[in-house]
Amino acid sequence: MTTETVDPTVRPPASGRPRRRGGWGPTWRLTWQGVRTVAQLELRQRLRSTRWKVALVVWFVVVGAITALAVGAVGDATSPGTGLGSTIFGIVVFFVLFLGLVVAPTLSSAAVNGDRNAGTLATLQATLLTPAEIVVGKLLAAWAAALAFLAASVPFIVWAIVAGGLNPLTLLATLVVLALELGVLCAIGLGFSALVAKTSGSGVLTYLVAGGLSVGTLLVFGLTLPAVTVDEEVRIWNVAADHDWESDERPACEWQVQEIPQTHTERTWWLLAANPFVVVADVQPVGWRDEDGLFASSDPLAAIQEAVRAARTGPADEVDWCSGAWAAVDADGSADPDSPVEAPEPSTAPVWPWGLGLHLLLGLGAVVLAVRRLRIPAYTLPRGTRVA
Repeated sequence: MTTETVDPTVRPPASGRPRRRGGWGPTWRLTWQGVRTVAQLELRQRLRSTRWKVALVVWFVVVGAITALAVGAVGDATSPGTGLGSTIFGIVVFFVLFLGLVVAPTLSSAAVNGDRNAGTLATLQATLLTPAEIVVGKLLAAWAAALAFLAASVPFIVWAIVAGGLNPLTLLATLVVLALELGVLCAIGLGFSALVAKTSGSGVLTYLVAGGLSVGTLLVFGLTLPAVTVDEEVRIWNVAADHDWESDERPACEWQVQEIPQTHTERTWWLLAANPFVVVADVQPVGWRDEDGLFASSDPLAAIQEAVRAARTGPADEVDWCSGAWAAVDADGSADPDSPVEAPEPSTAPVWPWGLGLHLLLGLGAVVLAVRRLRIPAYTLPRGTRVA
């Protein structure tokens, strides 16, 4: 007869909490077959839905109507030589991104808690599918549905590029960034869907994140301007102190050193980089410039790109105040031709990688959260959560 020696330092498993065995499968295991199975189930449900088809048709009609209205509104106001297509292209792209911020959260914010409330999520968890396969499959299905809306906008974007004679790489860059932004929003909605029990709560939270990135970043950037504004001594090309303003003579200019407020936006430009509209605008090729080095295009994408990169550059070390006074007394309004002050060159470093990288990290974090929330066995569940 043999006796079994029990190690007193090893604690037996707590009652009611069985140890996870190999049959459950690892949480993070990913196979293409498992992901495809979940994605196909989700897409089949969407294809059977009449509301999704109606929404796609409405999207196509609305984008087409906005394109037609933009052509009629800016057709006569566009500067000569800049091309109508660049302006229409910017308007259409921004409108498509705006609609994407509205539609994308609805495609994934009920993917997990909706199935849990319907009692179908537990069926998937009882199969050999891992939590990672369930989450990634649902994400790919929601992203594919969002890309269908983007595909419905492609004809109008292509028309604007062809009409404006723009670089074809602009189309590729725009579509890739728009697709990634829609995927990030779908991932964030999926994360909140796994975190919150009610579908209405996950939808609201997803919209709050989308609004915070698109509108909140602009508000925070504006509110931080007083905090980064300090009085500093700056060299100023100004009217001579002994100039007689009662005479009609052109003022003489001289260098002066004065203490004036300087807003150091180079410290807070990253707030703008987190804005999805800034990411889409900055990924475009550098806008067309005239002979003076200034943007002559009415393209809103080029204007935002220039403004953000100027904010990253920060204030100039030298300021020209004399040219304004020269133009005020000159009959033809010309500026001082002998001004030694040169306009600071805006930063040429792209801003969009920072913003897009932040968005991708948010999406990845949401996916990780969703996988962790779907781990099995689940020892604790929120009150009122349906298991099967």
